Amino acid sequence: MKHVAPAGVLLATVTFLGAPAQAVQAAPPAQSVQAAPPGQARTVQAAPSAYGAPAGAWDPSGREPVGGVRLGERGIVFPTGMKAPPKTSAKSYVIADADTGEVLAAKNAHGRYLPASTLKALTALALIPKLDKAKKVRPSRNAVNVEGSAVGLVPKPLYTVEDLFKALLLVSGNDAAVALAEANGGLDRTLADMNAEARRLQAFDTVAKTPNGLDKPGQSSSAYDLALIARAGLANPDFRRYVSLKTDKFPAPKGYYEIGNHNKLLWRYKGMIGVKNGWTSKALASFVGAAKRNGHTVIVTIMRHDGYMWEDIADLLDWGFAARGRAVPVGRLVEPVPEPAPLPTAQAQAANPPAQGPAAAQEPAGAARPAEDSGSALPYAAAAAVLALLGGAAWLVYGRRRS
Repeated sequence: MKHVAPAGVLLATVTFLGAPAQAVQAAPPAQSVQAAPPGQARTVQAAPSAYGAPAGAWDPSGREPVGGVRLGERGIVFPTGMKAPPKTSAKSYVIADADTGEVLAAKNAHGRYLPASTLKALTALALIPKLDKAKKVRPSRNAVNVEGSAVGLVPKPLYTVEDLFKALLLVSGNDAAVALAEANGGLDRTLADMNAEARRLQAFDTVAKTPNGLDKPGQSSSAYDLALIARAGLANPDFRRYVSLKTDKFPAPKGYYEIGNHNKLLWRYKGMIGVKNGWTSKALASFVGAAKRNGHTVIVTIMRHDGYMWEDIADLLDWGFAARGRAVPVGRLVEPVPEPAPLPTAQAQAANPPAQGPAAAQEPAGAARPAEDSGSALPYAAAAAVLALLGGAAWLVYGRRRS
C-alpha cells in the first residue's frame, strides 16, 4: 500500500550516516506584512501560555496581541478582584513585574505614539554592546548643532563613549545621541541596529527614525514596547548604572562641569532605578522607569501625558508594588527572540577531523561495526549470491549432458 504523507508534512527521503528517513514539519508559506496604524496593536500568534500570550514569532494575520489577548484592549485592564490603578491623564500605560515579566495592569498597551526621548533607551541598549566605553570621540559639527536638549558638546576629542552614554541618559543630550551614532559608523547603521534590536525584543510597535527621539514621521513606540526595552536594559550592568546616576562630571575644554539626571523620581521615590523620560510638543510627556523594593522590581511606562506626570508615575508604582504577587496578571512581557545556534566553523571542523588511514581501520576485537559500514557490505553479498546462482545453473547443465 502506498503511503501518503499527511498535509503540512514533508517526508525526508535523504538519510544521513545511516539514519532512517523522518517526517519534518513544512514551513508555512510567506505572507505579506502590513504596518498597524497608530493607536493599534501589531499582533503575534504562537503557542498559548497561561495568559494567552504568544511564545514566538510575529504573525501578520493579526489574531493575538503581543503579550496576551487583554493587552489588545483600548481601555484600562486590571486583575479581577483588585482595585483599579490610580487615575492618570496618560493615554497609555503599562505596569509590569520586571522579575517575572507579568503585566499587572495596562491602558492601551499597544497604542503607537511618538516616543520622544524615551527612544534614547533603545539607542543605548542597541549601542552599549557595540562600542568601546574608553574610545575617544570627536563630535561632528552636525552633532554639536542638533536641536533640542543638549549636553553642550564641542567638536573636539574630549569625550569617551561612556561620557556620551551618560549625557544621553542623564540630561537627554540630543547632541550625544548623534555623536554616538557617528561613533557607531553613521546614522543609517545606527538606525538599522536600533530597529534590529527592537525586532529581537519583539517590540513590533517601535520604529526608530532618529537616535534621539526627536519627532519624525513614521517614528513610533508603545507603552508595552518601552517596558520590553526597559526590562532588557536593566539586565545590562552598564545600562543600569548609567540610568541610576543622579549626577556626574562631564568633560569640558577647561576641566569639567556637573550634569544632573532629568528623572525627578531618583530624588523623590524610594528605590527608584531610572530609566528615561521625554517630552516634545507633539509627543507630550512620556516616561519609562523602574523601582526596586524588598527585592522586587516594578516597571511603569506612560505615553502622551498632558500634565505634571511625576505624581501619577509614583502612584502607579505604588499600585504595582501592592499588586505584584497577589494579582492574576493580565498579560506578560515576552522574552527576546533567542539567538540562532552557531554553525560549525572551519576551525572547529579542522580541530576534529574525521578518522582516516590505518589507524581508522583498526578495531578492537568483538567491536560492532558502525551502522554506516553495513551498507558497504551489501554489494559484495549480492555479487556472491549471483555467482552462486550461476555456478548452480552451470552444474545442472553439465550434469544433464553427462547423463
